[in-house]
Amino acid sequence: MTRFAALIALCTAFAPVLPGAVRPAAAADRSDLDKLVTVDVIDGGPTARGTYMAALRLTLSDGWKTYWRAPGEAGIPPSFDWKGSRNLGEVSMTWPTPKVFDSNGMQTIGYTRQLVLPVEITPARDGRPIELRGRIELGLCSDVCIPGTVSFDHRVDPEAGRNPAIVAALAERPYSAREAGVRAATCRLQPSADGLRVEARITMPSAGGPEVAVIESGTPGIWATETETSRQGNTLIAASDLIAETGGAFALDRSALRITVLGSKHAVDIRGCDAG
Repeated sequence: MTRFAALIALCTAFAPVLPGAVRPAAAADRSDLDKLVTVDVIDGGPTARGTYMAALRLTLSDGWKTYWRAPGEAGIPPSFDWKGSRNLGEVSMTWPTPKVFDSNGMQTIGYTRQLVLPVEITPARDGRPIELRGRIELGLCSDVCIPGTVSFDHRVDPEAGRNPAIVAALAERPYSAREAGVRAATCRLQPSADGLRVEARITMPSAGGPEVAVIESGTPGIWATETETSRQGNTLIAASDLIAETGGAFALDRSALRITVLGSKHAVDIRGCDAG
């Protein structure tokens, strides 16, 4: 079972014992979903590297939100299927900085109104047309949470110029560790009841408080619980439990860990950490 499916099952199972919480709903049919979210692909033209820029643009109805790649324990992570595409080599996404929401004491992370998700495309064969065709499994939340699937179908325009919406979305990415003045990042690992406990200590200036850190394992099938975040002077401390979907033991590569710090001034994207 994927985490997407597991979260839907979990929300449905516990709905009766969560009075006042956001209520789950059955997956929306096509007509209902079209009223809540639309998706289109916008072109951003060629790059100096020989790749092409595009973006998936999701426009949401008022009062609805969707989720970041690490949505929080109560959120539904998006999943992308590119299998219908043609002449598609590699795809690299740049996520704009998301917002942190508090829904009845549960922390979720995502976007309202509109998400422009830049996509850098490397063609499988130079000079051939590129077609982006696929679907996105996503969660939409307001007073109820609805899982659904939206499709896209677009032929990339190789002559397109720079698109202001894509440029703006790229400018909203988190700072790199170097840009944010991160001087050190260490991670201590300890066995826990369900997997591994990771405690990261990051030496960096404040991103603006209160700061929220998000830890991602970087390994498919291993997800993290909500991170406990605190600060001691110039050191940010972030701790989370990593759990395998299979429920078994697993090995962890510290260099694959990804820690995102979301602050009121800016966000920081930290890739990997040393033993601590």
